[in-house]
Amino acid sequence: MIDSKKGEDALTDAWLDGGPGAVAIARNVDRLLQAVRRHLDMDVAFVSEFHGSHRIFRHVATRLDRAPIRAGDSSPLEDGYCMRVVEGSIPQLIPDTAAIPALEHIPETQLVPIGAHISVPIQLRDGRVYGTFCCFSLASNLSLSQRDLHMMRAFADLLAYQIDGDLDAVQAHEEKVARITSVLELGQPHIVYQPIYRSSTRRIVGVECLSRFELEPRRTPDVWFAEAREIGLGVRLELNAILSALDGLRQTTGDFYVALNVSPQTIISGGIDGYIDDLDPHRVVLEITEHSLVDDYKLLNERLLPLRESGVRIAVDDAGAGYASMRHVLAIQPDIIKLDLSLTRDID
Repeated sequence: MIDSKKGEDALTDAWLDGGPGAVAIARNVDRLLQAVRRHLDMDVAFVSEFHGSHRIFRHVATRLDRAPIRAGDSSPLEDGYCMRVVEGSIPQLIPDTAAIPALEHIPETQLVPIGAHISVPIQLRDGRVYGTFCCFSLASNLSLSQRDLHMMRAFADLLAYQIDGDLDAVQAHEEKVARITSVLELGQPHIVYQPIYRSSTRRIVGVECLSRFELEPRRTPDVWFAEAREIGLGVRLELNAILSALDGLRQTTGDFYVALNVSPQTIISGGIDGYIDDLDPHRVVLEITEHSLVDDYKLLNERLLPLRESGVRIAVDDAGAGYASMRHVLAIQPDIIKLDLSLTRDID
């Protein structure tokens, strides 16, 4: 189970990193803030996140040329209205701050200054308060009403729904990273060797190296590798498998070959370079899976050339099952073509 606070911190980091998903989220929230700010005729609208003893202004919309806050700024919770609104010590709806003497003692009232303020908590699905959704103006705004407050609460619920979804995605990602990292640290997968028979001579001419994972959750190898690719650790996991397979080859003698499954991405990364320098390259077959899209066949063939020149044979695995089958075969020009099971089942 991933700690929810860790997940929230990871979401914070993701937003700050500004990846494609973070950009889309920021744009949606910024549009919402601008719409609400205009509707209420307020100077500034913002979403704050409570982080320890501080609040961080995650999103800010303003019509002021010199806004008192910007996205990414932070300030102590005790200096502002946000925590006091959550605690209930000041009202959520304040059309005129001058009408509430207690507000004079809050540093923000004079420093900004704040003339009108409306603020609601953003409460997540598990009951935690993420922060607040607020609007304020430098001057009082006596047109603010309970109806406006209800609208703010409705939008705060929408923000909470968005944040909950993002936290769920972050937690799922963290769980995947933890699983794959554990696999790598344990030196998995381990390898089993499936014999390859030549029917004409009835003898074993090679073995195919198959990955097996001995840890929870129990899943097929393709699921493990797909998850590793999803989080950017696909090449590392493949190299783990290849290293284990070649260690087994080093402990055997004979004239049979070893077939290793390898993705185009791993070949292009150059990660396999040097792995077979101490082996007889004629005993190695690299099976390039046809399930992966190849963006640059020229680069792939450049990476394959020195391996081929050393004596390594190239095979296309599962031909007919994935992306642009004939193009894949023609572009790589493999020594061996392995047809997908769907093409050979019940062939007799």
